[in-house]
Amino acid sequence: MSSWFESWFNTPWYHSLYRHRDEGEAFAFIDRLVGWLEPPAGARFLDLACGRGRHAIRLASHGLEVTGIDLSRANIQAARQHERENLSFFEHDMRKPFRINYFDATVNLFTSFGYFDREEDNLRSLDAVAKGLRPNGRFVLDFLHAEKTIRALVPEETVEQDGLEFHITRRLEGEHIVKRISFSAEGTEHRFEERVQALTKSHFEHYFKCVGLQVEAAFGDYQLAAFSAESPRLILVARKPEV
Repeated sequence: MSSWFESWFNTPWYHSLYRHRDEGEAFAFIDRLVGWLEPPAGARFLDLACGRGRHAIRLASHGLEVTGIDLSRANIQAARQHERENLSFFEHDMRKPFRINYFDATVNLFTSFGYFDREEDNLRSLDAVAKGLRPNGRFVLDFLHAEKTIRALVPEETVEQDGLEFHITRRLEGEHIVKRISFSAEGTEHRFEERVQALTKSHFEHYFKCVGLQVEAAFGDYQLAAFSAESPRLILVARKPEV
């Protein structure tokens, strides 16, 4: 049986539901992040769980050598339409090492973590990140601010996109924030769910320590303001120390 993210992310309806995402905001965030990191021209970046590649494409526009990996075959097929000399995409499971001591930076953006049920898989994923970085390489994690998200959870809503009505419910179930999505398409009723672990800054600091990464900065939004109790996001930058 496939995991929820393997089945849901491979559907066209996932992209219909999230079509409203602000591409301008995403691009401005990437530009701001690259300015803060100050990578040299041609630096090697990995976009971990890259989706259809919108962040990777923007990173590549800065003259970086960018690789995107994602578990979804459909996402990678779509992303490959944008490949060029300094931009490539591969189907890959983040729990497995991809390249060793290779990347100057790895980014994991827009809450593309916390999908697993086992802490072991979180650690395996971050250990693979650490193995892939060169000494002094950096890891940027953009995650939801769990505590604030839980406080502001909208229990139920209906969203109309691409002629479809998506009925959405949200609940905190144990250690997971669970979103259930139901809709009718092509004469069939469909039901999917998204399950994201309510991981906090303390969780990630513990994980990073376990895999040998050192937290360097904590931001709370896409303008790179300092992280606080009211921040909408949790954006952590960690460094792989020199041996």
